[in-house]
Amino acid sequence: MPGHDVVVTGLGLLTPAGIGAAASWAGLCAGRPTAATDPELAGVPVDFSCALPDFTPEVLLGGRLVMRTDRFVHMGLVAAREALDDAGISPADWDPQRVGVVIGVSTGSMEAWAPPFASVAAGCHEEVSPFVVTRTLPNMAAAEISIDLGAQGPSLAVGTACASGATAIGVARDLVRSGTCDIVITGGSEATRVPIVATCFGQAGALSRRGHDPAGASRPFDVHRDGFVLGEGAGVLVLERAEHARARGASAAPVGLSGRAVTPPKARIRAVLTGYGASSDAHHFAAPHPEGRGAELAMRAALRDAALAPDGIDHVNAHGTSTPRNDLAEAFALHRVFRTPPAVTANKSVFGHALGGAGAIEAVCTVLTLQEQLIPPTANLEHPDPQCDLDVVTGSPRQARVRAAMSNSFGFGGQNAVLVFQTP
Repeated sequence: MPGHDVVVTGLGLLTPAGIGAAASWAGLCAGRPTAATDPELAGVPVDFSCALPDFTPEVLLGGRLVMRTDRFVHMGLVAAREALDDAGISPADWDPQRVGVVIGVSTGSMEAWAPPFASVAAGCHEEVSPFVVTRTLPNMAAAEISIDLGAQGPSLAVGTACASGATAIGVARDLVRSGTCDIVITGGSEATRVPIVATCFGQAGALSRRGHDPAGASRPFDVHRDGFVLGEGAGVLVLERAEHARARGASAAPVGLSGRAVTPPKARIRAVLTGYGASSDAHHFAAPHPEGRGAELAMRAALRDAALAPDGIDHVNAHGTSTPRNDLAEAFALHRVFRTPPAVTANKSVFGHALGGAGAIEAVCTVLTLQEQLIPPTANLEHPDPQCDLDVVTGSPRQARVRAAMSNSFGFGGQNAVLVFQTP
């Protein structure tokens, strides 16, 4: 039964700005960068990051579960539980075989490998935990969420580098649209604050070296940008077949985090996911196409899928990594697709770059922009790059009429994913 409308009925969010969607959104709208010196990265040339504040997985999930799983799984589980609660759905009330889980992960769990590698190198094989493999596999975020919630439909891991979270949402949308699932819990999760990850990205020249001013380091579209800042977090959405959502009483009445709800808060349709476009640069293993040709293809594909002309988009949540080449390539692509691009924001200026989790985090924020009719500001944009020439929201949130919004995500290997959300 292809062609089903796919709606967003629940949101879960963990970011360096706060634990939970409300706290994260408040921090994002305040435009407060979260980057700071990170004790976990002591001794690494780039020793700052954006870390989750006061995240206590043992309290939220229980000690036994936390012991056998890793941080990217912890974050995904907490975000999934919040999203399901936000949707007002109980696993007791669904057909478990019609519920899927699709979670994007990029690097997975590199920190868990260092101790067993050292033990094996020293010949101390008995010191290696039997949980090392099961806690590090990228599919374990989706697997543990499906176990936790009792979802028996397809459970998938998606890996498209920094586009993983957005690609996962697109794949999940297709599972619902095709009629395979009634509900899919989807998004992305990533724990990046690991010495080996920071060292590798630093050696590649991808990270900002603004160690004297970590809070000012992530500055998308600024002429003085010099690289991204590692972040971490998870974003999860509940996607649902529109007929299924309405049958359980979900309404499209305006609802947001600001208390404007006029319908029961446990039965709401936050947005419609109308467009998904994916493409490959087919250009370079790490660098984007210098003119953003692959990004352009994905944006145009998402617009076609949503049956929208470019002027139907009111806002773009940019990939906006704060690297010289990525921001410029994205700007070039935006100008070709839109001629005069709509208002742009870049969440990584506040959250840092959560790699495989970033696209999902930004998708949640894009849905909240539709709900609140409020575009969060981009932090640290002090000297806009004239080559980008974009209407980037800065300083304070911008109240705007946003009927349709685009969320861009681009990854190493030239893998691109673009989502289009519209008001219900």
